[in-house]
Formats: sequence, C-alpha cells, structure tokens
Amino acid sequence: MEGQALNPTIKDVVQAYRFLRNKVRHTPLEYSDKLSEMAGGSVYLKLENQQMCGAFKVRGALYKMNSLNDEERNRGVATCSSGNHAQGVAVAARELGVMAEIFVPHDCPETKKEAITRRGGSYVQLHVVDGNYDAAEKAAHLYAEEKGKTYVSSFEDPFVIAGQGTLAFEMFLDEPDLDLMLVPAGGGGLLNGVAIATKALNPDAEIYGVQSETSNPWVVSWEDGIVKQVEYGKTVADGLSGGITQEVLSLAKKRVSGICEITEEDIEKAIVFLHQEHHLIVEGAGAVGVAALLSGKMKPRGRKTGVVISGGNIDSPVLWKILNERGTV
Repeated sequence: MEGQALNPTIKDVVQAYRFLRNKVRHTPLEYSDKLSEMAGGSVYLKLENQQMCGAFKVRGALYKMNSLNDEERNRGVATCSSGNHAQGVAVAARELGVMAEIFVPHDCPETKKEAITRRGGSYVQLHVVDGNYDAAEKAAHLYAEEKGKTYVSSFEDPFVIAGQGTLAFEMFLDEPDLDLMLVPAGGGGLLNGVAIATKALNPDAEIYGVQSETSNPWVVSWEDGIVKQVEYGKTVADGLSGGITQEVLSLAKKRVSGICEITEEDIEKAIVFLHQEHHLIVEGAGAVGVAALLSGKMKPRGRKTGVVISGGNIDSPVLWKILNERGTV
C-alpha cells in the first residue's frame, strides 16, 4: 500500500486478503430462512462472531501490526479499543515481540479485558480509563505522543480499513450476487472496508451503516457530511460507542448509501433472535444489522442482503439478562 492517505482501494483489500487468508478464518456466510421470510428478501449472515478472537477486528489489527517497520516495532505501539481491536493487536504483539500499551474505557466488558491480557501475555499492558471510549482514545493518543509509540488506530488507518474489507471480499466469493449490505457503523473502519470491496465487486449494490440512537454520530452527521458531536447514552452495543472523524466520514460518503438508526430494544431483540433461531452468541454491536431488518427500519425489497455479524464477545451476565427479559422475539 503506497503512502498513508486514507483512501484504500480494492487492490489494497485484495493484498490484505492475500496476506490474511492463512492467518484468519474464512468465516461462514449463513443463509437465514426465517429472517429472509420476515424481511422479504434473501438474507445471508457473515458470522464474524466465529472469527479468531470472536470478532472481525483481528483482520485489520493483524494486517496493520505486520506493516510496521523495524523501528516502529522496537518503539512499541499504543492503541485504544472497546475490546475487540485490542485482542487483535495483542495477538500480533505477542507473535511479533512488540510491546503494546492498550487503553480501554471503563465499561469495556470483562470478557474482552480478560482476553486482551491473556492473548498478549507479557507483551501487553492494559490501561482502563475512567471514562467513555473518546476519553480512552484521547489518553492513548497522549501516551503515544509522550512515549514515542506508534499509535495503531482501530478505524482511521488504510491498512486497518483494507484488512476489514477482506470479510466483504469473502462474502462475494461465497455469494457473488449480494446487492444490499448492512454493516455496524462504529468508527467507520469496517463500514469503509466493506464499502470499498462491495462497490468494486458490484457497483450497483447499496451499503448501509447501522448504529444505535444512544451513540449516533453517523446519523446526525450524515446528511451534510460534517461531523457533529453527540451525547452518548448507555448501550449494549459497546463496540460501536464513540465518535467519528471527518476523514472517515468523508471516505464513507463516496460509497455508502446511508445510515440506519435503531433502538437499544431493537438490538436486544436481535440478540435473542440470533440465539434462538441460529444458536449464535452475538454481542450488541454484532446484532445491529439484524436489528435493522427485524424492526423493519431496513427493507430488502427482494434484494439479496448480506448482514455483517461483527462479533460475539458479550459478557455472560449481560446475555442471560437479555434472554430472560426479552424471552421470545
């Protein structure tokens, strides 16, 4: 990949795929009979909850970490994560012998914090910040600047975006006729990676990002394409919480068709649906595309729809609470 401008192409995604294909899982693309019937179009679920580390983030993290030169590796890295990106960085840090300082917000699920330290071992130092994702990200940037570490972004990096795009490349290998993609919005690395691969392979396809109303910078910023600040509420989709940058938003405006906003109740119902109908354990962030379909806020209208189930790292008590309270969908 030439340079560091935030403008990766399908060539970059293919190069990332070539590097990662023997290092991460080609996860299943599973047809959902019931969801297809309910939504009015063929629906396929990309099961990244079955990926190494339980989420798609390992793709971009591994690819970025392996792109570092010797000097950068010797200095070590710093990163911020809601939990899944950090696991990928931890895996790579251990494999490459690179020291990684990892910052997470205070509400990072225990299952993710435990996995970060276990996967990274002595090569990882975990910092839990008393604040939300944006506070943790600010602390990580300051630390990297003060200590001379390379900052490894979880979304605003061409290598990370190309790495995340490989899951969409896999989806088209398995089902070449997809023409609608529903993607967790989050910081925008996954959304842009999927959009780059999708538009290259099917220029007529539409891509929609999905996010909760309790953390909706994409929703309020989309129409005029200028990033706006929002107030963040509590969300079961912890992996999607946090702000976005202008560069990531501007990149998405080139290919993404729009943003779908859903409720916390929608997300919890989708978690229950995936557990009952597909016997899957899916975290809140991973369930938002299904939530958009179940709630009727996105309608396939006969289109062949790909839904990215981005991760499965949900704390057991949270899952049991949702299953008990929501019962059936």
